[in-house]
Amino acid sequence: MDSNNQADSLNKVLRLSILGMSCAGCVGAVETALNAVDGVAEVNVNFADRSAVVKGEVTTELLIKAVQTAGYDAAAMEQMEDPEEQEAMELQRYLRVMNKAKVAASFGVPLMLLGHFAVLPSIGSVSGQWFWPIIAASTLAILYYSGGHFFSAAIKSLKLGQANMDTLIALGTGSAWLYSCVVIDYSSNLTSLAPHAYFEASVIILAFINFGTALETKARGKTSSAIRELIGLQPRTARVVRDGAEKDIAIEEVGLDEILRVRPGEKIAVDGILIEGHSTIDESMLTGEPIAVEKTEGSEVIAGTMNQKGSFLFKATRIGWDTALAQIINSVRSAQSSKPAIAKLADKISSIFVPVVVVISILTFILWYTFGPDPSIAYAFVTSMTVLVIACPCALGLATPISVMVAVGRSAQSGILIRNGDALQSAGKLSCLILDKTGTVTEGKPEVSEIIALTNHQEATILKWAASIESGSEHPLAAAILSAAEQQQLKLEKVTAFEAITGHGIIGKIAQQNVFFGNQALMDLKGVKYAQHKKKIETLSAQGQTVMLLAIDNKIAGIISASDPIKKDSADAIKKLQNQGVRIIMLTGDNEVTALAIAKQAGVCEVRAEVLAEDKAAVTAQLQQQGEVVGMVGDGINDAPALAQANVGFAIGTGTDVAIESADIVILQGSLMKVPEAMALSKATVANIKQNLLGAFFFNSIGIPVAAGVLYPFFGILLSPMIAGAAMAMSSVTVVTNANRLRWIKLH
Repeated sequence: MDSNNQADSLNKVLRLSILGMSCAGCVGAVETALNAVDGVAEVNVNFADRSAVVKGEVTTELLIKAVQTAGYDAAAMEQMEDPEEQEAMELQRYLRVMNKAKVAASFGVPLMLLGHFAVLPSIGSVSGQWFWPIIAASTLAILYYSGGHFFSAAIKSLKLGQANMDTLIALGTGSAWLYSCVVIDYSSNLTSLAPHAYFEASVIILAFINFGTALETKARGKTSSAIRELIGLQPRTARVVRDGAEKDIAIEEVGLDEILRVRPGEKIAVDGILIEGHSTIDESMLTGEPIAVEKTEGSEVIAGTMNQKGSFLFKATRIGWDTALAQIINSVRSAQSSKPAIAKLADKISSIFVPVVVVISILTFILWYTFGPDPSIAYAFVTSMTVLVIACPCALGLATPISVMVAVGRSAQSGILIRNGDALQSAGKLSCLILDKTGTVTEGKPEVSEIIALTNHQEATILKWAASIESGSEHPLAAAILSAAEQQQLKLEKVTAFEAITGHGIIGKIAQQNVFFGNQALMDLKGVKYAQHKKKIETLSAQGQTVMLLAIDNKIAGIISASDPIKKDSADAIKKLQNQGVRIIMLTGDNEVTALAIAKQAGVCEVRAEVLAEDKAAVTAQLQQQGEVVGMVGDGINDAPALAQANVGFAIGTGTDVAIESADIVILQGSLMKVPEAMALSKATVANIKQNLLGAFFFNSIGIPVAAGVLYPFFGILLSPMIAGAAMAMSSVTVVTNANRLRWIKLH
């Protein structure tokens, strides 16, 4: 297998829905099982949406088998599920768990109230001898219906030598039922036991836990709303033109190069190029830009965007999983499943938390049984059971992934595509931001401003030769020159011995003559003299124009300048970043005079001009060595090394695929204003995660000692197991609710 194929194998991404995960401890077990499969390169298990993203060369069947061996279950997930079907499944899950809570509550609450008002027969009495066995049998049936999934999962974990939240719940409620059975069966012989059964406690605990799970499921469903909205953008049918007739077909049947018709008010089915007609298209859901974009022949149209008034035909260029929409959805999902550094600490703590709690529960039992008041065994049992119930680490496991899910979805709705959790955590810490000039600070759509012909050449000849040698380049300046040549309907010359010199320009041969076209550095490199034209070059550069020299057979034949205005919001975005204390540096391969002119318009104080691609990465590394947390914003191939080197790389979504693939965050539209927005979201998300973790740690650190009875010697207070169950359930709901606040954060 060659290196390219190996890279493709490692980049293969599979998504699994994981069934049976109940706490953060399960995350570690599933990740361990998946990582053990041959061919797996990377695994990210997301407790918040019960999914796993696996990268590597491996089959879905092997992954599912590994998960099942670990005591869980899994199913493959399609990239473009039906959002209505997903919502229906979420609703069914919610109703199923809520029914379990209702059944447990409808039995446990009356039993608790009747016991409180001493209406129930006494244990050991004549009537109690038939009443309490019936209650025991009824409670067992409810434990099976409302808590069976906890017990079965706990048994699977036990077989694998693991412990998780299910272990705690099963131990707590199961021991309550067994203890109560012992009390009613041997009440006459065990006079030291408190004459009280805890049947109502076991079922009410299950009622609270199931109720909390139902609320969590409903709240968690809201965290995935961004994904569902993106999936919902994809229409289910498309109108194609076949054999001269138009007909509607399923979206899956659309082929490459197919001609499609889009009518007013319709969503665009696949990516393509407009070939007939014109219209304006609302791309706000993908880019966050509210202004509709005008489309004419040759314009690119994107799947999921909304056509407005016009009708047009377009040719399909990307279909299925290759469309921009599908790639965005895939990136959002991957980011939602990825873990920032702060999450790994929580996962590590959660993985050892449950065994520690079991030990604490055993110690609590021993201490109360040894030193507690009579009946000591009853106190020992109640306190140890309460410790088990209140200590479930659900909130701890949800604290980070639920916030990441919401934040990544929220950013996608604003046209900011965050590709991994570390970038989400790091973006708010940036102290220095490096900006590329062309296409980042400026529009990236330069136009030829002036053509100066020298040594008896005609302007048309200078433009024709420059366009000919630039015809193989993707640089924005090349596009400007080619566009000018096309407007003059110039026929391009054949170029041989073509060679692009990064950061300098292009060399080649036209009609057996050596042609150099580029900046002053290229002329210096090739020994071409241009001193007599220096003043003109400086004058054009001072106006913010980029100057390119054309040399034929080692003599300057002409000068072409192009102007590229700064984007309308670049100056405002840079000012906003500077007000936040961020150091702004503009790097460009352009000459210093032009760079300074553009920097002055944009409000940038630090400029480094005539910088080559490899030098951009070196500058980034140098700043990092100085202690700066560096962000890099760029859009070109020459920016890719620096984007990869930076702590956080921002790619302008209108740029090249190489730049986008090298970046951590993609700005789907060209606005620099999205950078401070991404930083604001990062800060809010990290703060939200810390709130969740602090709340979860505080709850467990306070709840466990109180449940163990530390307040009893001083205040005579013991925590009821039922209250513990309610508190544990509500802690998870609180974490999810707090995370959902990120959905409404204002980024502007």
